[in-house]
Amino acid sequence: MTTGLAATGGAVAGPEWVDEVLLRGADGDVCLHAGGPVDRRALRSMVAERQERLTAAGLRPGGSLALRLPPSLAYVANLLAGWRAGAQVVLLDHRLTPYEVDLALERLAPQVVVAPGRVRSNPLRAFAEVEETVAPHPGRPAATPHAVIQLSSGSTGPSKVIGRTAADLVAEIDRYTRIDGVPLPGERIVVLASMVHVLGLVGALLYGLHAGVQVRPPERLTGDSVLEAVAAEATPATVLGVPFHIGLLASVVDPPALPQLKRMTTGGELVPAATAAAFTGKYRVPLGNMWGMTEVGVIATDLFGEHRPALTPAPGLEVVERGGELLVSRPESPYVGLADPTRWADGWLHTRDAGAVDPSTGLVTVKGRLDSQISVGGLKVDLTEVEATLGGLPGVVAAVVLHDEVVTAYAELAEPATAATVEAGLTERLAAYKRPRRLHVLPAMPRTTTGKLVRDPTVLRRAAREGK
Repeated sequence: MTTGLAATGGAVAGPEWVDEVLLRGADGDVCLHAGGPVDRRALRSMVAERQERLTAAGLRPGGSLALRLPPSLAYVANLLAGWRAGAQVVLLDHRLTPYEVDLALERLAPQVVVAPGRVRSNPLRAFAEVEETVAPHPGRPAATPHAVIQLSSGSTGPSKVIGRTAADLVAEIDRYTRIDGVPLPGERIVVLASMVHVLGLVGALLYGLHAGVQVRPPERLTGDSVLEAVAAEATPATVLGVPFHIGLLASVVDPPALPQLKRMTTGGELVPAATAAAFTGKYRVPLGNMWGMTEVGVIATDLFGEHRPALTPAPGLEVVERGGELLVSRPESPYVGLADPTRWADGWLHTRDAGAVDPSTGLVTVKGRLDSQISVGGLKVDLTEVEATLGGLPGVVAAVVLHDEVVTAYAELAEPATAATVEAGLTERLAAYKRPRRLHVLPAMPRTTTGKLVRDPTVLRRAAREGK
């Protein structure tokens, strides 16, 4: 892929990469669909207008901008405008509380903040209608050459500050172009994953803009609306989301025949085999799987569902197993303000995921978090196995198993499942030493803003108390 991107020399990259990698294309080519088609000419005009507003608010090359808009045309235009202005863009999820936003702004100190003004859509809308506000903020210029700053999902504890340069983003876009099974030019991505986070940001928005793949959110985040978006045009469509979204499609009774539906691809948590089989049986298309991290983007894929649960490393990345942990090649640390050799050292990113690499095929199998291996009475227990068994029981909607003094399970159930039926199922399927000593049934499992199940024991304990 020819990008024309030169080394930034310690400064945030300028407009060239935005123009050449993301905005290039024929004026009339439809690149987005949000309440109607948006062609490249219209998108370039929106970006130019937002860039003028940001400049008027004091944003300069090498400056810093915080963006806390919901997924929307305003979000896309301001993101590209900030990069085109040569600024570092901090992405804050719009679902954060005011308290969390204030902490993030104090921690990251941007010079300009773009926030929601008037929002003219309901919470179920996948792409909001937003009139944004742009305001100076008492911050500082970018201290690093990163084009984007993101906060980790916080599913296992406090968020980490993660930075990625323009060159790093372009390298990930290039990886996508070389993965077998990604949407092709002229096709569509029906995106359910949030564009504030790495899967939706790079896997849908940036890759789609570069490759000439139309990015089309559904009108609403419901199963019926997703299928309506697939059916809206004759071109092939890939649905991109997280495992939570499989439930949306599984909830549709007697879905129509959809020759346009090419596949669904999920990132995030591992998809249980039973869930994958139920989806493919209903829709008769591949359920692809991706493994990635905010720190590096897409790492490995199995977009045809051929090797489940194993995956093929993405082109240009090397994955190795050391001491039971999966490590990914990355030339520099992605962490801002954090020097921790247990997370990154000597060109290797520690994923903190347990796994294995097949020496003959190179296929990678992710076995869950590294801290899922515990000892109970001298016997090894893999909490990932316990969680997968619990999650596979009839009526278990979602589950988390962790070691909190003892093996403890949290589960969200659907009728007619009860705590008693779940415990009976576990007794049948697991040896006594593996079974949870505590089972908490919650009305709804806590999730991060990206839809991942929260694994922080403090949050889960609080949810259990409040659910009683």
